Amino acid sequence: MTNERVLIVDDEESVRWVLKKSLEKEGFGIALAKDAAEALERIASGDIAVALMDIRMPGMSGLEALEAIRNQGRDITVIIMTAQATMQNAIAAMRHGAFEYITKPFDLDEVTILVRKALEIRRLSLEVDALRAEVREKYEGGLVGTSSSMQEIYKTIGRVADSDATVLIHGESGTGKELVARAIHYHSSRTGRPLIAVNSTAIPSELLESELFGHEKGAFTGAIGRKVGKFEAASGGTLFLDEIGDMDLQLQGKLLRVLQEKEFERVGGTDPIKTDVRVIAATHHNLEKAVRAKQFREDLFYRLNVIQINIPPLRKRKEDIAPLSEFFIQKHYSGPAGSSKALTPETLKILKAYDWPGNVRELENAMQRAITLFPGDKIFPDSLPPQIFEPGHGVALSFESFLEEKLADLVERMGGLDSGDIYSLVLQRVEKPLITLVLKKTDGNQVRAANLLGINRNTLRKKIKELGITVVHDDGDAAEKG
Repeated sequence: MTNERVLIVDDEESVRWVLKKSLEKEGFGIALAKDAAEALERIASGDIAVALMDIRMPGMSGLEALEAIRNQGRDITVIIMTAQATMQNAIAAMRHGAFEYITKPFDLDEVTILVRKALEIRRLSLEVDALRAEVREKYEGGLVGTSSSMQEIYKTIGRVADSDATVLIHGESGTGKELVARAIHYHSSRTGRPLIAVNSTAIPSELLESELFGHEKGAFTGAIGRKVGKFEAASGGTLFLDEIGDMDLQLQGKLLRVLQEKEFERVGGTDPIKTDVRVIAATHHNLEKAVRAKQFREDLFYRLNVIQINIPPLRKRKEDIAPLSEFFIQKHYSGPAGSSKALTPETLKILKAYDWPGNVRELENAMQRAITLFPGDKIFPDSLPPQIFEPGHGVALSFESFLEEKLADLVERMGGLDSGDIYSLVLQRVEKPLITLVLKKTDGNQVRAANLLGINRNTLRKKIKELGITVVHDDGDAAEKG
């Protein structure tokens, strides 16, 4: 039936034999132990799912063994057996975490049913744990940061999660507003119910009402059947209204009614529909300014703004760039088992100098690009997107800083060379483009070029020959000078 065994623990050989034969007949894998000490050794093997354990045995009692199992964190379902059906034994068994308590003599069919029930409940429990882990990853993935501003957001999530108060999340595009909403939902009592997200800017305003409230057949051209809206589908759970600041004023009034009355009608319908939905809204707009400009309803703003969470842009919490980058590298890197990828110190310095107009979303894209396009175990500055080095976004390196960054990369990459090779290689890489550019500046006039470089003309001619530089004269002719 399963590779998980049922352990029978009893100091009476006859009891072990009878239970073994009965349960094996039903297809259960069986293991035996004559006392608690042997049982704990058998459980350590890792293939025991359910234990039938007697209370009174030589040495450690069944209840003491049960407590040891719990202290060790073993995921074992324990059924206590006893010949003494006392209230004290029953209470003690349950307090120690027993799944069930049965008295001798027992009906073997009932034992079989009980073991099967214990295994089924254990299986369901493991499935729920796996689902919770999956949900946690889905809801919380990417909500990373150690900055003081993020710590305050975490605290606020913890404080508001169990309430039904509406929450208004404000932040620039890409800061993680939906991740915060998902974290609130996950940590609330509504976690097992739907979390539905609606982006007000992604749906035409004439269709958004139907999307939110549903419609009846024939409500408008193209309404060929009844449609359930998001408020109805999310009942019992959470509705996340993203970019609420872009919602049409007329629809804002209908949303206000739902928040106040907890009911709505489908488009084209007349019957009120009750809904139990927690609303979390988000926007990148300044809604207070929009209210003053008559672009957003004041009453709706105050209804939504019961709890406000402000997510700062990434440029204002740069201490989070390193942990976020590490998180995204782990998320997207799929190299060989045991391998990894990391930022060089120079790359991290550049990431922190950039102002990230696309915020966390842009950082994730940058990490995914570097992982995909550039092999190796390090992410160097030249693995980063070109826009990071464009003027106006924070990365304005001086010549010295730029040179330092490039040299640091070279030292990192050439770390395996023999002593002395790096110095020679750096000089070659710097000399050739420098002399070439100066010669181009002087239209191939080597006397002027030598003066600009501050070296003797004969030294320049020697370098031209050694480095294989082609000198282009102002008449357009090219020649390699020696």
